[in-house]
Amino acid sequence: MKVFAENGFHKSQVSRIAKEAGVADGTIYLYFKKKEDILTSLFQEKLGELVEKFNAAVRESTSPKDALRKICEIHFSELENNIHMAYLTQIELRQSDLELRKEIGLALKRYIILIENILEKGKNDGSFRADLDVKLVRLLIFGGMDEVVTSWLISGQKYSLTAQVGPTLDFFIKGMGS
Repeated sequence: MKVFAENGFHKSQVSRIAKEAGVADGTIYLYFKKKEDILTSLFQEKLGELVEKFNAAVRESTSPKDALRKICEIHFSELENNIHMAYLTQIELRQSDLELRKEIGLALKRYIILIENILEKGKNDGSFRADLDVKLVRLLIFGGMDEVVTSWLISGQKYSLTAQVGPTLDFFIKGMGS
């Protein structure tokens, strides 16, 4: 992750990736056919870990609003605490080829569905408006958090990303209010 984040995907050499991982170049090729496979695998692994954290937090939540807050807290704190992952997800993956972006999209689907399920629950229990377009709002929430992280990176991390949780969620919660 560090090599991709520091050098960019296209400038990252497999030999540098192997060196950072503490293995021989040939070892990398035993597991991966091409550099794109390394990035996809890395992203799937990290996103899988993140989705598990999201699921655990949602299970402990007292309401759909609380569940969304916890997801936003985890999303922002994980990226704030792992700047390489933040650069990789926010900057590098957007510059990759279409096939790689499709693979990443498949990995993100579990996260988007989790947000959708929270919205459905909130809609059903009256926490959110009955006329809420769940499919649209799930994308707006994900996209909103995504843009907050990208803006934080572009600014040079001059402020706390986790301090943005409250204002970000307040904006959405008020818009979804019943």
